Amino acid sequence: MDRRSQILQMAGHLFSQRGYHATSIRDLAQALNLQGGSLYAHIASKEELLLEVVRQAAARFQEVLEGLPEAGPKEKLVALVKGHLRVIAEELPRATVFFHEWKHLSPPLLEEAKALRRRYEEGVQRVIAEGVEKGVFQVENLRLATLFLLSALNWTYQWYRPQGPMPLEEFSEAYAGMALRALGAGEGGEDGQA
Repeated sequence: MDRRSQILQMAGHLFSQRGYHATSIRDLAQALNLQGGSLYAHIASKEELLLEVVRQAAARFQEVLEGLPEAGPKEKLVALVKGHLRVIAEELPRATVFFHEWKHLSPPLLEEAKALRRRYEEGVQRVIAEGVEKGVFQVENLRLATLFLLSALNWTYQWYRPQGPMPLEEFSEAYAGMALRALGAGEGGEDGQA
């Protein structure tokens, strides 16, 4: 891992643990065993680090959307839920920053972070919309259903731990089943028929 990657990894960790405002460049340098001034050979500012951590998390979530199978709505939604939860489990510090600390960016960096988040949200909404169009999901308000699903998925960063009592695969299966039921998907085959 190169020095910049190490800095970004540590920044994500510290921002997620202490919060962006409570983490100083001195804290970051100390955690990396560097002089504060030498950090600036690799970064422009603390805010640039925050945006880069947000970008990295956004890229991982976007990969989930881009890797969805060419399949029916149920299978696609299950893959989305499992992929989303896997990113949170594997990238917990970055995911925490993506869900929480991004708000501390100032314009225009804040606008970029909002656009990254919106892009992913729109992708999730397209998956749900496809299920509605095919009669598999029973959703009255597409936007509300999207926000409901993302809220349920995103909040897991607060409490789920991969080393906890439920393995990720089992946890993801359970969550995917709940998501399908919340969207009114039939319990039968892929097209909603028994």
